[in-house]
Amino acid sequence: MIPFDKALQIVLSQNYRTAPESIILDHCTGRVLAQDVVSDMDMPPFNKSAVDGYACRTADLTKPLRLIETIAAGCPPQKHVAENECAKIMTGAMIPRGADCVIMVEDTEVDDQNRVRYLKQLSAPNICYKAEDVRAGTLVLPAGTLLRPEHIAVLASVGCHHPLVSAKPRVGIISTGDELVEPSVVPSVSQIRNSNSWQLIAQARQMNVDVNYYGIAKDTEQATLDKINEALLQNDVVLLTGGVSMGDFDLVPDMMAKAGLEICFRSVAIQPGKPTVFATKGNTFCFGLPGNPVSSFVLFELMAKPLLYQLMGHNFTPLMFKLPFANPYKRRRDDRLSVLPVVINADGTAAPIDYHGSAHIHSITRAQAFAFIPIGKTTVEKGELIDVRPL
Repeated sequence: MIPFDKALQIVLSQNYRTAPESIILDHCTGRVLAQDVVSDMDMPPFNKSAVDGYACRTADLTKPLRLIETIAAGCPPQKHVAENECAKIMTGAMIPRGADCVIMVEDTEVDDQNRVRYLKQLSAPNICYKAEDVRAGTLVLPAGTLLRPEHIAVLASVGCHHPLVSAKPRVGIISTGDELVEPSVVPSVSQIRNSNSWQLIAQARQMNVDVNYYGIAKDTEQATLDKINEALLQNDVVLLTGGVSMGDFDLVPDMMAKAGLEICFRSVAIQPGKPTVFATKGNTFCFGLPGNPVSSFVLFELMAKPLLYQLMGHNFTPLMFKLPFANPYKRRRDDRLSVLPVVINADGTAAPIDYHGSAHIHSITRAQAFAFIPIGKTTVEKGELIDVRPL
């Protein structure tokens, strides 16, 4: 059994990256940039008005101003603003020569001679100056950025309409166990429905990666080995659940080795999820996850997800902060890192969910975060600060 931090370090020590590919902008959300992106122009590209108003000279604000033109956004000014003159201007329109400020429409009045009078004192010029946001040639998004909608806006603004992104990893998912049937089947007296595979499929697809599902492997060496070999040929990462503990039919680690995988570790000091296996074969990576659904959920989030992002060149650094525990908490053993599903209360405290162990998947549906109780600690006092990671 190795510490969780060491296990994660082994997982993330792999150097393989998926190949880059160019895709259209509207397919980029959730993908990872494979190139640095620089601006092809100054932003803004010209001095522009920040408000609807009148462009004029600061020196003339105490005087009535003669209106010389109206400037719409997208139309260049036609005239020069001279002494005691102004141009009506729309938000985003180019500032005309001669003007050094824009006064807001609501702070003005127009007299009976159609002259504009300013009714307040100027507190800001209301001008967005050329290149004040970004200069041409400036890095706007580095390679490795996980693209969210706000990043798509940046790509569009600099003309990067077919960015280079990392190809999606292919993830193969296998469940093991004679007791399992698929969700469409009514279980017999000794069977249960397969929830792990569908949970893992959903977790992987939420990351925007490609998923291949290989069904349920029966508890025989040949059935398990055949599915592992098939999945290894077609995927970058293979996830198996069940068959990794110490029972007579826990065949997965031995069949992983028989398939040519090099076992990196077979047991992790984490609760839930102790019997977690990680193995490699060239540029293909394989996890043997525990059969209990909370364990497989937790280990996907804590190990498989960081690896999948790393394969795409993204350094996954989930938000972690300290919150006071809402209630006293005790556990019997302290030899493993404990991962507890919690809710975050309105007062900012973290409260453990009623949780019966790693088979109690229904508890996770209410969880808003994981709380981490370190090795060597059996008691958490009410109000004591603990590490919390949102889900």
